[in-house]
Amino acid sequence: MSGMYEDPDFFEAYARMPRSAQGLSAAGEWHQFVQLFPPLAGKDVLDMGCGYGWHSRYAAEQGARSVLGFDLSERMVAEAKRRNAAPRVRYEVCAIEAFAYPAQAFDVAVSNLALHYVDDLSGVFKKVFGTLRPDGLFLMNIEHPTFTAGVREDWVYDPEGRPLYWPVDDYFRPGERVTRFLSHDVKKYHHTLTQILMGLIECGFALEAVVEAMPDPRMLDLPGMRDELRRPMMLLVRARKPAK
Repeated sequence: MSGMYEDPDFFEAYARMPRSAQGLSAAGEWHQFVQLFPPLAGKDVLDMGCGYGWHSRYAAEQGARSVLGFDLSERMVAEAKRRNAAPRVRYEVCAIEAFAYPAQAFDVAVSNLALHYVDDLSGVFKKVFGTLRPDGLFLMNIEHPTFTAGVREDWVYDPEGRPLYWPVDDYFRPGERVTRFLSHDVKKYHHTLTQILMGLIECGFALEAVVEAMPDPRMLDLPGMRDELRRPMMLLVRARKPAK
């Protein structure tokens, strides 16, 4: 994924997206995702695929003892340091699959819109389980399987350009998918709902919340936002590592 963000044209287009420019307040799913967060005061937090660092900064503002955010893109990490530097927050350049995941080092791990770029999802789940302390939480926002199974992740349109329906194909064929995002071909990985949820359970996690993200009601008048009620785009999960 990093290659896209090292492309100046792609990175500039990404920077113009509302959630890039305005942060969590412009993320349509944040009103639901934030409800999955525990009190963070005194916690050690890992932000996996941190992007601009909005969630890292949020954790620091909530009183986290330490926050480590990492991302594969050097441009992203540089932007996180510029936009969301905060006391007790540090950023590193690293791929999700390559991070060391030291044993029992964190109380909370967060991954926002990054894991659909990972092929071996169960392998990452195992690493996250190992790096969490007993009773630790894994908070995940991943593109919904209905979305990643969409044909090039786009609607079928009528002659006037209005969305008719969201096509889904090859749902039970996990693996690489290529879609068009910000005028670039982007490689992602489709995982079924069973793979995601059972993958967590098989690693030892206890599922505490599974939420299909819906737009914030306050955003429904924004262009195209009501169409987001026609199919889920994101899957939010809160999973706990047992205390013993």
